[in-house]
Amino acid sequence: MATARLHDGSTIEVTVRGDGPAILLPVRTTLIEGEAAEQMRAWGAEPNAGHDLAAGLTGHRVITADYEGHRAAHPAAATLTAEAVAHDLLAIADAAGAARFDYYGYSWLALAGLQLAIRTDRLTGLAMGGYPPLGGPYDAMLAVTRSAHRQALENQADPPAPKEVVPGDWDSAELTATPEQTGQYVTLYESLQGFDESAVELTIPRLAFAGADDVIEYGARWDHARVEIGPALARNQDELERKGWIVRIIDNADHMSAMHAPVVREWLRGRR
Repeated sequence: MATARLHDGSTIEVTVRGDGPAILLPVRTTLIEGEAAEQMRAWGAEPNAGHDLAAGLTGHRVITADYEGHRAAHPAAATLTAEAVAHDLLAIADAAGAARFDYYGYSWLALAGLQLAIRTDRLTGLAMGGYPPLGGPYDAMLAVTRSAHRQALENQADPPAPKEVVPGDWDSAELTATPEQTGQYVTLYESLQGFDESAVELTIPRLAFAGADDVIEYGARWDHARVEIGPALARNQDELERKGWIVRIIDNADHMSAMHAPVVREWLRGRR
């Protein structure tokens, strides 16, 4: 077990397992069982996805660190810019002694991988799942994070009464994150305003994938934001492939289910 010091002075545990080419996964690998696991599954999440992914990447030196969980416990509301995230990911690689490495991230951690790739020459490959490298929903995600931050501030001032929520009914679920936790993502997406994805030129091996049905429609509490991921990737597939990306659209999959497709393992095997 190694420890990385991040841009805000906090530290995160880094785990390294296996031998072979290095790959960095900013995911939680500790197992969740029992009622907590069942609750996550009821909402469409797989509680042990990170563990299963890391364990399945045989023939690689797998570097893992629960970056999202760390930011929930140690929010950096004023400083979590795209540049700071890239700095943190490099610090994790440094702690693992990886001079060169592949990177795979899903959802906003895929976005983080793209920001990492344009800031360093240390990547040997980039896999982005659940966030398109071209046509990314930057404006929509800024709107969503601002709505989340507003709700967190309102809930802090006037805590809502507990209520029964049916799993999957996202609009009725109360936001439980703190203003510090939500504020850091506002900072992140504000730092990406004006980012020109079309100007990105990369030569390393690259994979982008998403569920064909990955469209998130938010209700009134979220200002009716619409986050398109799968359709955006499909619209830009030809251009991305001309630029050297491997693009995979997962049929009959949304944001949660596409995460479990074995695309990354297949991509890595195909490069051997």
